[in-house]
Amino acid sequence: MLVGVALLLDTLLHLGNMVWIGRYLGIPGILLILASARYSMRKHKLISSGKPGKLLIEHERLAWLGSLLVLVHAGIHFNAWLGWLAVVAMCINVASGLTGKYLLGRAQKRSAAKRRALADAGLSTDEIAERIHFDSLTFNLIKQWRVIHVPITLAFAGLALAHIIAISLFWNWR
Repeated sequence: MLVGVALLLDTLLHLGNMVWIGRYLGIPGILLILASARYSMRKHKLISSGKPGKLLIEHERLAWLGSLLVLVHAGIHFNAWLGWLAVVAMCINVASGLTGKYLLGRAQKRSAAKRRALADAGLSTDEIAERIHFDSLTFNLIKQWRVIHVPITLAFAGLALAHIIAISLFWNWR
């Protein structure tokens, strides 16, 4: 959906002869992505303000909107290889985040449903814990997807920073 909306917006800019706007959408896009990092900062106790649940929703929305603006900024221009590497890393990062969200949500729902079914069947708390032990291990393994997500995020950040520096050095400032 993200790519589809980006293509639609890019097409509208082209049809309206306003392609120049896309050139500047990278700036608010990257600022929104940076603002979405509040969730990670709160999770790692770098800041203490904000509720993690609300910050997670904010993270998802700001990162999606920022990524949309960056995709429109990238457009269909294939002459900036560094920028395109950053866009590819960003898309992989978004896919990683959505995959983690889906897998964690699915695992939580399945675990809760199994726990309820076993409780409804009259099993004791200890018996339930024993029967869902492997499900708990699987859920804990799924939670480790961040081990992959964080390096992808850092790769995107490094490529985006390199792109920004290159643009700052070589842009025809007038």
